Formats: sequence, structure tokens, C-alpha cells
Amino acid sequence: MKIGILSDTHKKVKKASKALNMLLENGAEFIIHAGDIVEQEVLELLKNSTKKYVAVYGNNDAHLVQYHTNYNLVQEPHYFKLNDTKFKLMHLPFYMTPDTEVVISGHTHEFSCEFINGTLFLNSGECCARNKPLSECAMLEISDTNFLVTYYAREKKSDTFVAKEFLYKRISE
Repeated sequence: MKIGILSDTHKKVKKASKALNMLLENGAEFIIHAGDIVEQEVLELLKNSTKKYVAVYGNNDAHLVQYHTNYNLVQEPHYFKLNDTKFKLMHLPFYMTPDTEVVISGHTHEFSCEFINGTLFLNSGECCARNKPLSECAMLEISDTNFLVTYYAREKKSDTFVAKEFLYKRISE
């Protein structure tokens, strides 16, 4: 299963659209937004993608509560299961305990990918290109034996995403 992940889109709807479209073109079957959505238009992009998705509230998303029932918005930490894999989703990296196989966060605007004692900790970086001249997102491909993370970064003036892969062997219980 391929899961597209983005975070920290803030007010950059066009950047969010480009990242989401690229993830969909590369086979994303499910979409995760790790918070700081900020604009309702980003929620519309997720909804109109025709893929199942989940989006967690970020520290800049309190105003989106009025749309809670229109979109798949959740509060942190949010636990769920996909492809027999347990996930924990949050925006703020405050619940970083390894109580699931995959822990996804946002907020820091920095890509990070670590596999520690059987838990994948993943932050897709900033989609908005606010703190650096890159729009970032990630794809997580789950198989029975591996986690394959593909980090994507696109320079502000470019239409091309550059990819870097990280492969981790899943630990059997």
C-alpha cells in the first residue's frame, strides 16, 4: 500500500495541490495530512482526490473546526490502522512514544525519517516552502516485510520533485 504524506501546507494551496497531484500520480492510495492545513481549499483538495484520507488539526487550524463534519479531520494523537499496520498521527511532536509501528508528525518543517526498535518515525517536512526554498512531502510504501519511504523535494521555481528513498525491514512480532 502506498500512502502519500504531507504537512504544514499553511496558506500555500498551489504548493499543496502540486504535492498532492504528484503523490497521486505516483500511486498514492491513501493520503495523510499531518496538520497546519490552514486553508479550507487544502481540505477540498484532499476530499476531491477521490482517495481516502485523514488530516489532523495543527496548531494553526483551530478555525477549521467549523468544517469538522465536512472533512475527515481528527484530533491528536489519532490512532488508526491501514494495511494491518498501526499508525499514530499528530501534528505536534509531543506523543513520540513508540506505541505503534508508524508515528507520523509535522510542525517542525523538517523532514525526518528514523526507524527505532521497530517503529518508523516520519515527518514529511514542509509543503509550504516557508523556512527553506523547498516544498516537501513523502510517500510511505508498506509491504509485509518493509517500509519504503520516498522523500520528495521541489525547489520553489521548479516543476520537478527530486526523490530520495529510505528502506527499512519491518520487525515481526
